[in-house]
Amino acid sequence: MSEAYMQNRLEIVRPLDPENAFLLDEECMKFLEDLVSKFKGTRDDLLSRRKVLQDKLLMKPELSFPEETREIRESSWNIARLPEYLQDRRVEITGPSGDVKMVINAFNSGARVYMSDFEDAQSPTWKGLISGQKNLFEAVRGILEYTNEDGKKYSIGKNPANLFVRPRGLHLPEKNVLLDGTPIPGAFFDFGVFIFNNGKFIVDSGKLPCFYIPKTESYLEARLWNDIFSFAEDYLKIKRGSIKATFLIETLPAAFNMDEILYEVREHSAGLNCGRWDYIFSYIKKLRNFKEFVLPDRNSVSMDRGFLLNYSKLLIKTCHRRGAHAMGGMSAFIPVKGNEIENQAAMNKVREDKEREVGLGHDGTWVAHPGLVPVAMDVFNKHMKSPNQIHRVAQLEIITETDLLNPISGEITENGLRTNISVGIQYLQSWLSGKGAAPINHLMEDAATAEISRSQLWQWIHHNAKLNDGRTVNTNLVSSLLKDEVQKLPESTYLTQASEIFRDISFKTEFTEFMTLAAYDFLMDNEVIQ
Repeated sequence: MSEAYMQNRLEIVRPLDPENAFLLDEECMKFLEDLVSKFKGTRDDLLSRRKVLQDKLLMKPELSFPEETREIRESSWNIARLPEYLQDRRVEITGPSGDVKMVINAFNSGARVYMSDFEDAQSPTWKGLISGQKNLFEAVRGILEYTNEDGKKYSIGKNPANLFVRPRGLHLPEKNVLLDGTPIPGAFFDFGVFIFNNGKFIVDSGKLPCFYIPKTESYLEARLWNDIFSFAEDYLKIKRGSIKATFLIETLPAAFNMDEILYEVREHSAGLNCGRWDYIFSYIKKLRNFKEFVLPDRNSVSMDRGFLLNYSKLLIKTCHRRGAHAMGGMSAFIPVKGNEIENQAAMNKVREDKEREVGLGHDGTWVAHPGLVPVAMDVFNKHMKSPNQIHRVAQLEIITETDLLNPISGEITENGLRTNISVGIQYLQSWLSGKGAAPINHLMEDAATAEISRSQLWQWIHHNAKLNDGRTVNTNLVSSLLKDEVQKLPESTYLTQASEIFRDISFKTEFTEFMTLAAYDFLMDNEVIQ
């Protein structure tokens, strides 16, 4: 389709190649229209609730377990049991849905699960989103293939990883699709197109359509998703409870709602996940007005300390009490080519991270690169002989509300400051060019890790934080270092725009809620239509 078109009240304003038009045919468009019409109002109300809570936290840094749901936390109940083929999730690999080679390699990686990402690892270009939907449509039917420019062919082999799909968060719009002239939620587009085109096929094939749900902040948001799942099942005439979803606990408020989130989706639940990078970002964002919560260099904010260790312990305890998987988080390290010493050091750090997770009681973990699957698999095979550790329900220490806010101390260094600047700009440049997963300094950076970089800068500037050499972090110092770091980078497309956007959101008096929202309009205006 070469021009904007409408079906009933829904309008697609971006051209759609004829070969991909089947993904958004009249029936799919009607499903999307009904989905958005039914649930967008609730979604908008929930986003307003987020703002109300944030405004309260700007005045007083206190969060508590909801009093109105005390009975849910204190009573005995379990989620619905997952089928046998999903009981063992010891290693999961993630990556963008729009890159066909990465999709095939992830399915063939040897991981138990492949989480195909429309969120933090996927820049939301129209081309990338549609390519992702097409890749997954063909993948679930076993016909996805790719031939590179050298003639090498890639296809999905035997025993591929089980597919989970992560749609965007509730806050992100999809401006290429309008309902009555208003952009629809990106989450509804990603979920709706995938489930309509593939849900019944997956069920008829003997498996279940599975999702990862990001950025949830409350049990009311989980309730919305549960209603969406039930709506889709009824619409597609598949059995209630067929859709399964793991909710990422990657916002600070969600840590105080873990029992409640599981309870709301108990028919559809596939457990919870420690989304560590977004969780660090959320901690900074939610508590940003208070100096006692200023964090040190990013590489000092580790999962074995303070609020991060406490939240992972609570997640494991909560999940196992409810018969649910407690999934570990992402190791951002990737293999280092051409330097065996650095590569071995990276592998050792991954191994240490996974040994910590399996020792705590996690039932599986994430990696960002196929080369890390054997490392993580070896650790979990050695220390977890059963499909999972859900049976480990021994009482961990009680985690209090104060424990979940416990800050992490450490130094702020010039190197840490420079790293945040350089990584943030390089990632944003990649995102603006359509690539949401960027290998930088032997780490796989995505939107979550870049959000930490820019939010730490804002936090340090806002509170006049001191470097370990006594200098004050202010706009003058950061401006000087930013100019220096940009000069070190090769001149390329979007470098100027990325540095300007990054500088603007880091220096603003008011905190920008999401970097990707600030950059989305530029992405929309500059996407090249092919």
